[in-house]
Amino acid sequence: MAHPTPHPGPPARERFPVVVVGAGPAGLTVGNVLRAASVDCLVLETETRDFVERRPRAGVLEEWAVRGLERRGLAGRLLERAERHTACEFRFEGEGHRFPYTELTGRHHFVCPQPLLVTDLVREYADVRGGAIRFGVRDVRLHDVGSDRPSVSYRCPETGERRYADCEFIAGCDGARGVSRAALTAAHPARVARHDYGVGWLALLAEAPPSCDRVLFGVHPRGFAGQMPRSPRLTRYYLQCPPGDEPENWPHERVWSELRQRLAAADARPLTEGRLVEKRVLDMHDCVVEPMAYGRLLLAGDAAHLTAPIAAKGMNLALHDAFLLGDALAARLTKGDGAALAGYSAACLRRVWDYQEFSQWLSEVYHGTASGDPYRAGTTLARLRRLFTSPAAAAAFAEQYLGTAVRH
Repeated sequence: MAHPTPHPGPPARERFPVVVVGAGPAGLTVGNVLRAASVDCLVLETETRDFVERRPRAGVLEEWAVRGLERRGLAGRLLERAERHTACEFRFEGEGHRFPYTELTGRHHFVCPQPLLVTDLVREYADVRGGAIRFGVRDVRLHDVGSDRPSVSYRCPETGERRYADCEFIAGCDGARGVSRAALTAAHPARVARHDYGVGWLALLAEAPPSCDRVLFGVHPRGFAGQMPRSPRLTRYYLQCPPGDEPENWPHERVWSELRQRLAAADARPLTEGRLVEKRVLDMHDCVVEPMAYGRLLLAGDAAHLTAPIAAKGMNLALHDAFLLGDALAARLTKGDGAALAGYSAACLRRVWDYQEFSQWLSEVYHGTASGDPYRAGTTLARLRRLFTSPAAAAAFAEQYLGTAVRH
């Protein structure tokens, strides 16, 4: 005799004070701050752990950001491995001009590829602090974000079952194309401000040592070029290209020919060529969502603001958001103090807009000479010369480049 098919039961439900959507630097930092305050949370990530620990991304960290990680017990391995950079170099009109920002400010940059930082943050959150994390989830949805009982649902990668996590707050840290930004803008008339620079960058990762131990900015009539050391064996390069260009249009010989021309300088060491292990075209644009919060949903990192890699600010802004959000949620959930949470969006956006303005200014420096407009080319060169002839201009640039303003 056949047994009747059982009716499916209700969806599986769990409860956490906070659900963090996205396991990038912002989400993992928020999770670690909460676990340090003995607040339970669940981190949801659509990619695998192996993928997020290998995903190539930014590598420049400002000193204040590293010190913020250090204060929260999250920088031990970073400080052992990261290189300290004390100067950058602009190359224009066939000459190299070293800009010694540490001599001017006493501050420096750290170079730490994002995969190394993410690996450390995952390990600390999941393996040391015992935080709950689910990798490879599918079809993530946010529910009732404007109420005091929001929830997040997702499909389990093993069973396909839809599971629900009820919570008090949702931290949306899943990037510019994630569900968190879409949920916030759908639920609330947020302003989305966008700026398109009208240029593309060919992002390259070369299996080759850097030609010198500092970041290079090549300002050239053929277009911008940049060198960002990543390790003794890997170098990140950028080449300005038309927006929407295809990586296939840039074979090995063309890439190295353009890099040699655009980064040329008298008495400079020749570039060391190597195999190109990554080629991507990035269309340069910025985007800011404000406010960064609605109801019980709070955005952080690229979910709230996308910053083109022009000024290497993206990961630093993500960490700034995460520090403020993690601390504010911990204060609200452990002490009942909601003041910092109420002011979270405004506090973040002050630094966001400051960095956006610097990115716009620096874009004109990088791209003005290749614009085809003699007026823009002339004013670009005037700006560059001023950096090396005016102590006031040098100090202002160093402050913005290093993010050392006392207040934003």
